[in-house]
Amino acid sequence: MTNSQSVLLSVKDLKRHFDVGKGKTLKAVDGLSFDIYKGETFGLVGESGCGKSTAGRTILGLYNKTDGEVVYEGQNVHDMNDKERQHFLKKMQMVFQDPYASLNPRSTVYEIIAEPMEIHKMYKSKKELRERVNELLEDVGLNRDHANRYPHEFSGGQRQRIGIARALALDPEFIIADEPISALDVSVQAQVVMLFQRLQREKGLTYLFIAHDLSMVKYLSDRIGVMYLGHLVELTTSDQLYGKPLHPYTEALLSAIPIPDPDIEESRERILLEGELPSPIDPPSGCVFRTRCPYAMDVCAAQKPAWLEKDEGHFVACHLHDDSIMKEVSSQAEQVHV
Repeated sequence: MTNSQSVLLSVKDLKRHFDVGKGKTLKAVDGLSFDIYKGETFGLVGESGCGKSTAGRTILGLYNKTDGEVVYEGQNVHDMNDKERQHFLKKMQMVFQDPYASLNPRSTVYEIIAEPMEIHKMYKSKKELRERVNELLEDVGLNRDHANRYPHEFSGGQRQRIGIARALALDPEFIIADEPISALDVSVQAQVVMLFQRLQREKGLTYLFIAHDLSMVKYLSDRIGVMYLGHLVELTTSDQLYGKPLHPYTEALLSAIPIPDPDIEESRERILLEGELPSPIDPPSGCVFRTRCPYAMDVCAAQKPAWLEKDEGHFVACHLHDDSIMKEVSSQAEQVHV
């Protein structure tokens, strides 16, 4: 993935804050910036509560932004009029986390998949619409006999396939997949990931894949952004992130991934983070990760780390990789020692 490729979506200093009363603000997303290129899968990972799902919903426009920009093919998503937004929503769709809650239990599978096409008046006849629904069911590994059944008659994996078929109904270019496998059995997760990969090849789709499981994201994503408490702390290619992580938080997440070799698993060193994820209502000053970081320095509390490109396409926000900061810290330590 190179910068010469066409940018489909650009997120610029995106913020989504919530007023929680008594003069307090929950900073769920607090300054995200990244680009997504056409045809790639961009993984967004982090612990539960880091703001990644809120980021996805704000990018789509389900939440209004507090500040920043989301630019899709040159248009600001949050500044669109009704006509522009209707056209935009045909291009960008979402697959939700919970396949049990995201489907209307009172509607048949046919009605669920056909609804967005009926709203946008995409088909001239009921016969044409019925054929399109049948095609979409087959695209996701189901069959036309499933069309007249209700969601409760399906397993979790099958329900998620129905959700994916609904997302494909408007022939989108870009899909936000919000933890689409986290509610599924482990045996089914790999099948759904393979389905996403096949659909991307066949239909030329671009994905924003949101997850907390780094082991699964590795095999699906071209590039990965790591989120912590509303901020992006590292961004690079999948291979680079797993081979040479720079941020201490990324190192800790990777160390938690089990290795299917008992000898290696027993001897490897785990990085255990102390304490809980701080509240986004009252985040730490300076670096938001400093309260759990094993390498925290005084400067981490006083100054927010800069967003640095350490290697080509490998970005990190950490004072440990800021040469000017580390030179100053070293100088101060020498003065104290003298």
